[in-house]
Amino acid sequence: MVETARADATVVRARRNRTSDMGKDKLRKFRENETFRCMIQPATSEVLDCDHPLKGKWGSDFFGNDKPIVLELGCGKGDYTIDLAERNPSCNYIGVDIKGARLWKGAKYAEEHGLGNVAFLRTRIEFIESLFAPGEVAEIWITFADPQIGREKKRLTAPLFMNRYRNFLKSGGIVHLKTDSRYLHEYSRAMAEQNGLEILASAVDIYGADRERLYESGLSSLCGRDAVDALFEVQTFYESQYLAQGFPITYLSFVADHEGDYLSPEWDEDRWKDENHHFVIPSGLPVASKFYPGQ
Repeated sequence: MVETARADATVVRARRNRTSDMGKDKLRKFRENETFRCMIQPATSEVLDCDHPLKGKWGSDFFGNDKPIVLELGCGKGDYTIDLAERNPSCNYIGVDIKGARLWKGAKYAEEHGLGNVAFLRTRIEFIESLFAPGEVAEIWITFADPQIGREKKRLTAPLFMNRYRNFLKSGGIVHLKTDSRYLHEYSRAMAEQNGLEILASAVDIYGADRERLYESGLSSLCGRDAVDALFEVQTFYESQYLAQGFPITYLSFVADHEGDYLSPEWDEDRWKDENHHFVIPSGLPVASKFYPGQ
């Protein structure tokens, strides 16, 4: 009994020490974030029912050029944003996430490697309209976002969010969705079809049967073969984990141009809800309940 109690006490102390160390590391990252030029962290008062000073001025006041701006929403640690920026210096890339400790990794890399076409924006996506002016953004990437099963209003491709994106996407602006969630893929495709959006590419297994077909898609015609190459050569942390387990990765891109409010789709939600739970990640949790970068 005494031995067991001592062992339990040791375990508890070890857990407390780990928690304390993690907390200190987060505080260190938060302090360092304040020193990064590429890190923008608006106060709530700067974006709640008002416009941020950089709205409409990202090109002139931050990047110092008029290159197209591409957003990654829910970028997590910023791996995808960084890789895209290194691959394509002719565009400016902004990774958006609310978690500062995650953004620290991408921001630190950008600072240390002098990437002038990268920024990281720590804010909630709900405030995105306060940060970008009409026509200021050329493309949006949504990578491995939470599918928000049963919670359409929180889904990043739902009409609620699409109406927000339209307020700052330029005419012909593109939305890219890359995900392991067949549920999110099918919902987003149905949303695009419901609203008559031009679908550039749709694939349910980009590394498998759909790979070659993507080179014949509207994405390749509009953006070039390099854009298709990037689908395979640029990967998030989660993506590499799923690929290692043999899970299919889906991709969808469409032009967001639309007159009037976006409408919710009519689709077979129950079918794809069941499909989504077939996948398992390393922790043993179903995909639908894992911790996503955008949460």
